[in-house]
Amino acid sequence: MHPETPLAKNGRVDSEDRRSRHCPYLDTINRSVLDFDFEKLCSISLSHINAYACLVCGKYFQGRGLKSHAYIHSVQFSHHVFLNLHTLKFYCLPDNYEIIDSSLEDITYVLKPTFTKQQITNLDKQAKLSRAYDGTTYLPGIVGLNNIKANDYANAVLQALSNVPPLRNYFLEEDNYKNIRRPPGDIMFLLVQRFGELMRKLWNPRNFKAHVSPHEMLQAVVLCSKKTFQITKQGDGVDFLSWFLNALHSALGGTKKKKKTIVTDVFQGSMRIFTKKLPHPDLPAEEKEQLLHNDEYQETMVESTFMYLTLDLPTAPLYKDEKEQLIIPQVPLFNILAKFNGITEKEYKTYKENFLKRFQLTKLPPYLIFCIKRFTKNNFFVEKNPTIVNFPITNVDLREYLSEEVQAVHKNTTYDLIANIVHDGKPSEGSYRIHVLHHGTGKWYELQDLQVTDILPQMITLSEAYIQIWKRRDNDETNQQGA
Repeated sequence: MHPETPLAKNGRVDSEDRRSRHCPYLDTINRSVLDFDFEKLCSISLSHINAYACLVCGKYFQGRGLKSHAYIHSVQFSHHVFLNLHTLKFYCLPDNYEIIDSSLEDITYVLKPTFTKQQITNLDKQAKLSRAYDGTTYLPGIVGLNNIKANDYANAVLQALSNVPPLRNYFLEEDNYKNIRRPPGDIMFLLVQRFGELMRKLWNPRNFKAHVSPHEMLQAVVLCSKKTFQITKQGDGVDFLSWFLNALHSALGGTKKKKKTIVTDVFQGSMRIFTKKLPHPDLPAEEKEQLLHNDEYQETMVESTFMYLTLDLPTAPLYKDEKEQLIIPQVPLFNILAKFNGITEKEYKTYKENFLKRFQLTKLPPYLIFCIKRFTKNNFFVEKNPTIVNFPITNVDLREYLSEEVQAVHKNTTYDLIANIVHDGKPSEGSYRIHVLHHGTGKWYELQDLQVTDILPQMITLSEAYIQIWKRRDNDETNQQGA
């Protein structure tokens, strides 16, 4: 007997509750129209309060009582089975009794997937395909995200982050963050909740369809970024990644210096920045010489943390070859990494002062993000540098970029690529796609909005890489990739 079912005085279940066990309308439920990726609000009153999904047509309605939108819908269209989107309880309307039936569990699981610790541990060990309700097969985690209008820049970043195991595992288990206290009126925690929901949907092995719409996640992004990032306007992947990681970190209670979160545990490294002020170039040589002895022009050093490293591309050549085709230049990854070797100096200009800076890494994070600077803004327009970066997919050793005293303590410095975001086309109207490594199979997949295709590792290096995530090999891990 169901624990909530009260016994009548004669020891039998009364008829009202017996009806609650067996509803004659369950066969009218149409699973192929059910979609819980959209905002949970009534399709008539647009209210979030007390929203129910009609399981026959998939629309959302408010209330359950007489004259409520759900009640009127059930009478008008003879659609009788409803699900409360908040309590996850099923009801039959207009008779208004609760339905308790184990055959409906697959519906509640799609609305709110949950993962046990054991399931989370096994995610990267299995290569089992799941079958969606419509018959399509998919690999959990390698799932297309719907491009609502111009949000592929955000989709690519969300896909990349969903394939970073420690970050994903943290958000798959709601208990990890649901008790974090936030000040009253703080909306930023919505990002954490929506990101967790999106992770669970992307990794759901029992989905009704083989793709997910990031609608609620992106609405939270628009709201929390005060419309800096939009669904309807193309944005920049690096700007979004930087804002999103910092917003997640602070919403989880992290601070700049002391309080760490899962975001900093996974992505944060540190470096030394050496800065030297330069005299104005128009000054006579002797005056420059004198100024260089002043304290103001001596080199200073600060320790700084980073969430990602910006790699600068060499200026693309303007000349054409004999066939009038622009030559697409290429550069090895290690050439552009030289910026962080502690020796290479780079000039930075402000409107009144010039500086020379050099950088040296002092701590490498478990997951390292590279952002390849493809776009430069001048006064009139944005230019894109099409240079192809030649990089190996595995076995990138960054030991030489660490200061000597750190090298001795830093045991593991070898990285393998796990995600590669590509920008194709013109700066303002191009599109994004992403290559991700599926850890269970060791295979690479290309995702562009709803399209998912497998790809050979050697094809990845031919693309205009924009953002990359690299995983550090720890404790003598061997390379698992099918390269």
